[in-house]
Amino acid sequence: MDKFSLKTPEELEIMREGGKKLSFIKNELFKAVKVGVSASVIDDLAEMLILESGGKPSFKMVKGYSWSTCINVNNGVVHGIPHKSLVFKEGDLVSIDLGLYYKGFHTDTSISFDLNGSKEVKIFLNAGKLAFDNAISSIDPNNSYVYDISKAIEDTVKKYGFRPILDLTGHGIGKNLHENPYIPCFTEGLRIESIKIVPGMAIAVEVMYVAGSSNLVKENDGWTITTQDGKIAGLFEDTIIVTEKGYEKIT
Repeated sequence: MDKFSLKTPEELEIMREGGKKLSFIKNELFKAVKVGVSASVIDDLAEMLILESGGKPSFKMVKGYSWSTCINVNNGVVHGIPHKSLVFKEGDLVSIDLGLYYKGFHTDTSISFDLNGSKEVKIFLNAGKLAFDNAISSIDPNNSYVYDISKAIEDTVKKYGFRPILDLTGHGIGKNLHENPYIPCFTEGLRIESIKIVPGMAIAVEVMYVAGSSNLVKENDGWTITTQDGKIAGLFEDTIIVTEKGYEKIT
């Protein structure tokens, strides 16, 4: 079974500080996304706010990636490059993913929302929000496993007629942006064979799901991952720390 690191109380306090800063930045980006605005404007704002907060953009620390955010629209799933040519349009489903490196520790968060989208898009997004809430509600420091988080995501999105992504996962987080354990959006194997959730864990719980087929393609830019059938995708993520009493959403 893959090993993972538990954080000390002092390390968790640093992550809380960073998470609070990242949550504020995420909300500022959400407010700045409007019809006619370019994704590059949002990325520039993210970098400015991250640096002002005393941190660094986590994503710029990923080898070969030169931006502070990943921004996707409609059938974009993850890792979308925030190009100047990507201009938000009426009805778009927009996903913003960003990370903050602060005092030696990463936090990571994502949000999906619509720009006056259709009723169907709103139903799709509400399913993702509910799946995320159900996922973190399954966390019990005394009796839960990664399997339980995955099952909550899978069961909720399927209940609404959507599908979880199979090729990408949530993850542990801390001194590295991506750490063990990895947290799929679907179940595999037996519950007791998955990693047990224990106090001191820091995890990025991610709900990644699609309205159609879960088959994905990587675009020619080498980063952006989209749905093969062109149907919409959603992404909801927050950094969670597991405590003796339960959990805290720190972003």
